[in-house]
Amino acid sequence: MKLVPFVMERTQSVWENRVELNISESGVTPLTLGELLDGASIDDTKLIYPQTNGTPELRDAISDLYPGSGAENILATNGTAEANYISVLSTLEPGDEMVVMTPNYMQVVGLARSIGANVKLLPLHEELGWAIDPDELRKMVTDKTKLIAVCNPNNPTGAVMSENAMREVAKIAGSVGAWILSDEVYLGAELNGEPSATYWGWYDKLMVTAGLSKAYGLPGLRMGWVVTDKERAEYLWSYKDYTTIAPSALSDRLATHALEPARRTKILERTRAILNDQQPVLAAFVERHGNHMSWVKPKAGAIAFIRYSWDINSTTLMERLRDEKGVFIVPGDHFEMDHYMRLGYGYHKEKLEKALTRCSEFFKDLD
Repeated sequence: MKLVPFVMERTQSVWENRVELNISESGVTPLTLGELLDGASIDDTKLIYPQTNGTPELRDAISDLYPGSGAENILATNGTAEANYISVLSTLEPGDEMVVMTPNYMQVVGLARSIGANVKLLPLHEELGWAIDPDELRKMVTDKTKLIAVCNPNNPTGAVMSENAMREVAKIAGSVGAWILSDEVYLGAELNGEPSATYWGWYDKLMVTAGLSKAYGLPGLRMGWVVTDKERAEYLWSYKDYTTIAPSALSDRLATHALEPARRTKILERTRAILNDQQPVLAAFVERHGNHMSWVKPKAGAIAFIRYSWDINSTTLMERLRDEKGVFIVPGDHFEMDHYMRLGYGYHKEKLEKALTRCSEFFKDLD
């Protein structure tokens, strides 16, 4: 299998720690280890190979997020990225079909294309608040459709699917016996404080992926998971035997600590406070450039997908902002949608304001 290059991740890996002002990130300012521990100690943690699907304590803590699940339904992974990777790899064969909402985090698209699957892109409609049209999905699925992939809350738009839309997707998937892969890594980062619905419990052939990187502000732990039926969890575990084998013993322990109910609530409250404090900064920026910019205000997550009308390719825009202004963004090209840019607003407020000021200077020159 020859992998399709994952352009966005490679570009971010090369530049995110080299530019002065990075507003490409899709999470909130990460917690420090001291903030997470809050006086607790992990000095007694043995640096062993932990149970490779996650310790029972960790899987119990994750299952508390999904009513009706148990530790047997959980596979702990090294980040949501590994969860998505093994979910796609274990489901698709060459010639199978996958329908994926777009714009979307392009990992699953690249993997499916690398496998030799036929990838069908289900558009989110900006004029509908970045929602799908279920009738379009009905027309796309066939007897060869093995997987329907959604990302909710969505990356890069910050949109949240309605429960009616989720039910329609489940109904359509059931009509052809397809699996649903629901990437829910941003669940818990809703600005209004009301958690969006998880797909768990709505459909039988289901793999829900998530982790601690985005809503929890703990990307450095590299802790993710898949929630699915017991048999599928065992099957996915066999794929993990060939990837990272086990989570870090420290990450397993710290993730279990983070997911204790009271601490989990505190962490998510912190995330929502950051988003509600800093989104107005981005809103004011979009308004300043209203002649050339438009957006659907994000409902969740620390990212916004902004349309612009200047006559400049989005990758060229990213490179010029990086080289001329020391500001790093994600171009719409990385989502196969030119004349858009993804901006992250969840990191340091002062840096966000400084970065947007420099962007405004750049756009004034374009005018």
